Formats: sequence, C-alpha cells, structure tokens
Amino acid sequence: MAKTILNKKSLSFLEDYLNNAAPTGYEWDGQKIWMEYLKPYVDEFITDTYGTAVGVINPKAKYKVVIEGHADEISWYVNYISDNGLIYVVRNGGSDHQIAPSKVVNIHTKKGIVKGVFGWPAIHTRNKAKEEAPKPSNIFIDVGAKDKDEVEKMGVHVGCVITYPDEFHILNGDKFVCRALDNRMGGFMIAEVARLLKENKKKLPFGLYITNSVQEEIGLRGAQMIAERIKPNVAIVTDVTHDTTTPMIDMKKQGKAEIGAGPVIAYAPAVQQKLRDLITDTAEAKKIPFQRAALSRATGTDTDAFAYSGSGVASALISLPLRYMHTTVEMVHRDDVENVIKLIYETLLNMKDGDTFSYFD
Repeated sequence: MAKTILNKKSLSFLEDYLNNAAPTGYEWDGQKIWMEYLKPYVDEFITDTYGTAVGVINPKAKYKVVIEGHADEISWYVNYISDNGLIYVVRNGGSDHQIAPSKVVNIHTKKGIVKGVFGWPAIHTRNKAKEEAPKPSNIFIDVGAKDKDEVEKMGVHVGCVITYPDEFHILNGDKFVCRALDNRMGGFMIAEVARLLKENKKKLPFGLYITNSVQEEIGLRGAQMIAERIKPNVAIVTDVTHDTTTPMIDMKKQGKAEIGAGPVIAYAPAVQQKLRDLITDTAEAKKIPFQRAALSRATGTDTDAFAYSGSGVASALISLPLRYMHTTVEMVHRDDVENVIKLIYETLLNMKDGDTFSYFD
C-alpha cells in the first residue's frame, strides 16, 4: 500500500462532506454525498427509514462484517421566539452552550437558510462582580428582526434546526479542522477503506457492510436500528476520542491520548477481546502506531449498540484522537486519519469467514 493513502479526490470528497450540514435527524443530504462517493466501490446500498446508509460488498455472503461511523452532527433547535424577535434554543445532541456567544448560525427553514448570530451583552455592560456565564437558558439568536412576526415571516418557527456554518480547512499542512469531524471523519475513513479494497483488487471471503449510522449523538439510535436489520457477525466501529494533552484536561481521569500518535484502540466490556487482539496484532505486524484507552462500563459510541444487539455481536472500537470535541474547531492529524484507514483495511484482510472469536475454542 502507498505510504500516503489520501489523494486529491479523497480530500475533495472530505471537504464537500464536511461542509454540508447533517444535524441529527436531518442527515440525508450528507448521506447522498457519501453514497455518491462510495458508489464505485460497493455492490449495492441499503438505506432505512431514519436515514442510515450502508454500502455492501458481497451482499450474498452469509457471514457479515460491519465497519461503521456515524453521520450526524450536533446542532440546536428553535425552542421559543420572544416578542422582540430573539430566538431561544434547546440542544439537538451535546451542543456546547459555552462556545455559542458571537457564533454565526444557519437556521434551516423550508424557505432556505436564515442567517443569525448568537448575541451576547458587551463586556462594558456586564457586572464584573456577578458575571453570568453562557447557559442554555440565557443564550439567544438574533436574526436582525424587530419582532416575532418578522422572524416568522422569514420562515423560522419552533422546531427549525440550527447549525454552525464553519467549514473545512487545514492548519500547518497536516491538521484537519472543522465542525462535525465528530464523526464525519468516521464515515470518510470507512469509505476510504472500501476504495482501497476496490483499487487494490482485494476479494473478501465475507460480506462487508460499510455503515454510516444516523442519530448517534442522541443515544446511538441509528446503530441500534441498523444492527437489527443487518444482524452482523462482527462490527468494527470508528469514532473520535479526546486528545487529552491540551490544557484543563486531567489525564489521571481521562487517560492519555494525543493527535499524531496513532489510532486509539479501546479496552471495555463491550469490546470483544479476541477481536481487539486481532486488531492490535495487525497493528503490530504492519507497524501501524496505536494508542490504548480503558473505558469504564459503556464506550459511549455505536460500539455499544452493535455489541449488545441480537444475541451479541463481536465488536471493537478504533478511535481517531481529536482536539476540541463538540466545538466548531475540532482538530485531527492527517497521519492518524490514514492510520485508522490502514488499520481497518489490514484487519479486514486478516479476518476469516465464519470466525466466532469464541473464548472457548
């Protein structure tokens, strides 16, 4: 395999895919971009009622392996419009109220995008002794309207979804920065695995289900639904995890992970240990750098949904280290992106048809 995996077409797809808004519950436009890119590399697609998309290689095979990321991004909903035309919000997923003030937003309406800003009182007007922090109850959006009636004439109503318009860029040559890297990067990386399998003419002895699940940010719901539909034998999930080397993070609590140091392989009850051993053995054999993370109880990712579906699915988690999660400046290292792709690709090539990963064989 070439030392550099990503090419101009890959990066163009990544930019288009990231710059498109796909808030939880409204992922379909992003899924169409993803499916169009994936089309040359798969045999067929599966889609479901809520928008999860799956590209399938070898659909007639009885043994089924899933590689998975989630398609949705955090956002806000319009919750209340005041008489003077200011908009108050509730979360759609884990949106961070502390980063909201002074951010530009896109309000999605049937008439199109309405621009707004999260306003905030000027520093001159605040009581320094009793300064109030941003909270979900006090942040608000200003669309430049004089009253509620003018807001509604724009097409804005309670329930409209709100996203940030921040777009993809590269810092210092090798750091990808954007909102929604959590977890559009997962969908991107599994698509690249499919591309490499096709371009390198690799034939798998099982069915591969490249799965881009919806609604992870509000409780792993898309993965739960599609796991019941596919009924896989194995699932390798990829999501992001925290780079804990930046300020104000306690490594004694959060563990150590760092961008540029390789994929993070999870140790957790939901992770099937023999499958995880296959992944770590593959990494060592192929000299792919990796890090480890211990996760108490749940992984908090779609791994949990797949692992505990049906009568139990051998599942594992390979995470991409990321800085500033759930902000508009999420950051990952290109080397880590390429190494996650390599690790999933090489692990698939080491998997056997019918492997139960039983602890008792």
